[in-house]
Amino acid sequence: MKRPNLLPEDEIQKYLSDLPYWRQEGNSIVREIVAEDFVSAIGIVNSIAIIAESLDHHPDILIYGWNKIRITSSTHDRGGLTELDFQLAKKIENLKIIQKGDL
Repeated sequence: MKRPNLLPEDEIQKYLSDLPYWRQEGNSIVREIVAEDFVSAIGIVNSIAIIAESLDHHPDILIYGWNKIRITSSTHDRGGLTELDFQLAKKIENLKIIQKGDL
């Protein structure tokens, strides 16, 4: 499968405007999630793993504390952000994650 090209900064900002929970950090996009509890956090990670596998595009996922998740996406073999990162982010948003602060 042909890998997509890097996105110019204006396209990155356009994509980010539709993803309010995501922010750009260097050559990556990042989202923090505070789950209701540890089991919920693991469930979210497992759901993200299934999505990532279906796209063949795998983010870095950090679980810290007992209920916090940090998702970092970048197209490593391109050295920055491509459409794959934003496809992944949109699919993660479609999970309708309820954060602890939203309860």
